[in-house]
Amino acid sequence: MAAHKEDSKKLKRKQSPASKPGRDGSSTKKPKLGSSKVDDNNGKKPFKPVKKHAKSSHGEDSKQTKEPLSKRDRRIEAKVVNCFYISTQNRNVNGEFRGIDFWEKMRKRNIAKEDRSKLISEAIQKMKGKIPEIATSHVSSRVLQTCVKYCSQTERDVVFSELRPHFLNFACNPYAVHLVKKMLDSASKRQLGDFVSSLRGQVASLLRHMVGSVVVEHAYQAGNGTQRQELLLELYSTELQLFKDLSLIKESRLVDVIAKLNLQINSVLRHMTSVIQPILEKGIVDHSIIHRVLMEYLSIADKFSAADVLEQLSGPLLVRMIHTKDGSRIGTLCVKHGSAKERKKIVKGMKSHILKIAYDQYGSLVLACICSTVDDTKLLTKIVIRELQTSLKDLVLDKNGRRPILQLLHPNCSRYFSPDEMASLNLSIPSLSAKVLRCQVAAESISKAEENPETNEEPGDEENDVKEDSMAEGDETEDLVEGGKKDPLTRRQELLVESGLAESIIDVCTENVEELLRSNFGKEVLYEVATGGSEGILFPSLGEKLNTLHEAIASVAAEPKSEEPGKEHVFENFHSSRTIRKLILDSPGFAAVLWKRVLNGKCSLWAQGHSSKVIHAFLDSTDDKVRELAKKELQPLIKDGVLKISEHKEVTKKCKLSAE
Repeated sequence: MAAHKEDSKKLKRKQSPASKPGRDGSSTKKPKLGSSKVDDNNGKKPFKPVKKHAKSSHGEDSKQTKEPLSKRDRRIEAKVVNCFYISTQNRNVNGEFRGIDFWEKMRKRNIAKEDRSKLISEAIQKMKGKIPEIATSHVSSRVLQTCVKYCSQTERDVVFSELRPHFLNFACNPYAVHLVKKMLDSASKRQLGDFVSSLRGQVASLLRHMVGSVVVEHAYQAGNGTQRQELLLELYSTELQLFKDLSLIKESRLVDVIAKLNLQINSVLRHMTSVIQPILEKGIVDHSIIHRVLMEYLSIADKFSAADVLEQLSGPLLVRMIHTKDGSRIGTLCVKHGSAKERKKIVKGMKSHILKIAYDQYGSLVLACICSTVDDTKLLTKIVIRELQTSLKDLVLDKNGRRPILQLLHPNCSRYFSPDEMASLNLSIPSLSAKVLRCQVAAESISKAEENPETNEEPGDEENDVKEDSMAEGDETEDLVEGGKKDPLTRRQELLVESGLAESIIDVCTENVEELLRSNFGKEVLYEVATGGSEGILFPSLGEKLNTLHEAIASVAAEPKSEEPGKEHVFENFHSSRTIRKLILDSPGFAAVLWKRVLNGKCSLWAQGHSSKVIHAFLDSTDDKVRELAKKELQPLIKDGVLKISEHKEVTKKCKLSAE
């Protein structure tokens, strides 16, 4: 019996609660930790042990996981920690917290200037001798930045004198760089010159550094023309980097610098390639100084070097460059000289950024170049046109946003692009320009013929040789043709009409006629749409919609003249009166609609002020039907002196009569 009891006790010890059968009769025994088998009955994965947390006095609340903090809470917590750290680093003898008082008070906006200056003076006095150490701290450097921002020039000179020996180290420090930028923003002319001089010999290495490049760009933007030139010339050749006297020349273009100093172009290319290549590999392309260097490099680069740079830039990297003048020019060159595959990469890289690019002063030029160059109209419709259609009204009313639309309606019109912008759109790389290559081939062949004349050649043989040489080079230059291969009118038809963009623009113009007429920028788009675009591209398929737009403009003009002082009629407004006048001159269909609905028998009401120019436009029209509509009613007004003609027009009319 005793032995039987001992055996039963052993069985009870071995049996655990986990090994007892469940209610459904299935065993709930846990598998061994080392086993990788899975129970076939329940399909559960092998057991993984869970670490047990120590029990706290909070009871059930301790079992709940801590909720993640919001961004605002994390920011407040970080400020508290930073302020506590500053306080502990600036205790006085009695143990009072002085650092937190300084920073919290001096950085407030509602503090008096006198109180702030006292606090700043006291803080700078305490930091004297330790400013370089404080500048590199991720916490205490903020106190120093606040002091530099609000201190006097004398106190700023004290800080500058302590920081000057350490500028190069600070330029690459992620915390001290903000202090250096603050110092550059408020530096005197002498201090700025000293800082630029301290960068001598280190510009190329700093531009390859993610943080250091920000400092060089800041100095480049803050400096004058001479200081900018000093920073740039160092990147051109080793001679200009070593000898300071050579960098004092006045020439700004690299081609002129090479000609003035008789530099070897191959040596310059090698040096610039060694500078530019690491920068492009790291993707540090956001700064204007780098854009300028790239433009100068492309002006002297050979065919293979220029094509290599364009290939590296074609893609999402280009989107980060086109916000500057030189960056947009590089973007234009990439589009014009790139292959079909590279252009596709550029367009795809701009996906979801089209509106931001369109609103940018320089980015809109690149977008206009893409619309008039890229042959893949399906890709452009899918990425560019569809994104433009989401915000057409705002684009039409914006100075920069309307440019891609105007480029499709009236390509390369000098009325909408300044001479400098037109020059940017017409830029080309000399080594990749097909025309330049053909001229070089012809010149070389002529010079060879002159050096080695043959007596048996006929007079026309020399020209034939030139043609043959150029034909032989044709295989190399075919891929270098600037722009696309598709007919420009066909490309415009596919992008503007077949994509549905033109119809959307007409609807926007019809719904917002009066606002666009009175707008300084919207009136240009309205004029181009109402006249059917360049070469009448909108008329064949959208003629009815254009007639609806003409009716909408006439209905706005048919409103009675208001006597309220702040409200002008569209005939009296400066912008709208001139737009309607141009429409009368260039669109006979609109002129007929306007005369019948608005001006027939009412010309005497509009014979004075800005509206008189609208009335005169009927007599100046090149269309005979339009002139005949208004001739009978307007001639008596001119004879009676109610409707006055300008002196210039009177002289031209007299000249015409005398010539007849």
